Amino acid sequence: MINLFISAIVFGTVILYGAMGEILTEKSGNLNLGVPGIMYLGGIAGLAVAFGYEMSTANPIPIVALILSFIAAFLAAALGGALYSFLTITLRANQNVTGLTLTIFGSGLANFFGGALNNMAGGVGQISVAVTSGAYRASIPGAANLGWFGQIFLNHGFMVYLAIVLAVLMHLFFKRSRMGLNLRAVGENPATADAAGINVTRYKYLATCVGAGISGLGGLYYTMDYIKGTWASEGTIEALGWLAVALVIFAVWRSLNAIWGSYLFGFLTWLYFYVPQVRSLLISAFNLPEDALQFMVLTRSTQELFKMLPYLVTILVLILVSLRKKRENQPPASLGLAYFREER
Repeated sequence: MINLFISAIVFGTVILYGAMGEILTEKSGNLNLGVPGIMYLGGIAGLAVAFGYEMSTANPIPIVALILSFIAAFLAAALGGALYSFLTITLRANQNVTGLTLTIFGSGLANFFGGALNNMAGGVGQISVAVTSGAYRASIPGAANLGWFGQIFLNHGFMVYLAIVLAVLMHLFFKRSRMGLNLRAVGENPATADAAGINVTRYKYLATCVGAGISGLGGLYYTMDYIKGTWASEGTIEALGWLAVALVIFAVWRSLNAIWGSYLFGFLTWLYFYVPQVRSLLISAFNLPEDALQFMVLTRSTQELFKMLPYLVTILVLILVSLRKKRENQPPASLGLAYFREER
């Protein structure tokens, strides 16, 4: 069961990065449904730069490889955010269509270059960036020997803890800083913010590009930590990207809520895999017949039902938020709407 909680934290961290980036973006009034594609861009950019560095250097330095791949992932994802911003802010294209197109574009581009890297490395699964991956996966020395607490909470790479720190800083940014308050004003009523002297276009561009960069770190973490520095095109990044979008709603656009919400989503995502083990433990503990608890025997179809749990929980939260009608739990008033300055 310890592995269930470890897996929940790993997948939860990927989701948390994606959700934090989207929270920042949506606070400006932009609804970017291209999060999965942006996470793909971050993952492949970090992997490509790490691969190039390790292949071209006789003795690659772990910290250099980490910094180069980290910057590359952030910039590539931010570039995807810049493309989205240009289309939706400058050209005022439909935000929903643009975001969905970015998801398709990002996943296709990433898998194209991922295939190219596989070919260069000698075949599928042959990419090796062991030095870079090792730097990302390095945990606190001795953490694994501290029992269940150390294994679950301390035996992770730095990006797990960086995600939590970023979420706390984002909360303080929105609550305590002038720039954060200005950004919230832009998301709520851009015309009023514009009249108050706030540069609406600049804030929207910055929030969307930086938000995309943060989301891209989720793809980087998945690539470097979970699959240990190789490339897989099975669609897991895309699935986690959509969970990140759902988490934004579940967390009611609050980064602190996204911390525990992301781990809950990670737990629910992996729950189906451990249900048979829980059944075996219950049968053994209570001396039950071998054919007991048949409802916990999962078929292919019931596994898919378990995978739906994060989305079902999000729908439930949406219903509860709508019924309570508290303004602080609602999305930014101008979310998804293009701003036409001449209509002030």
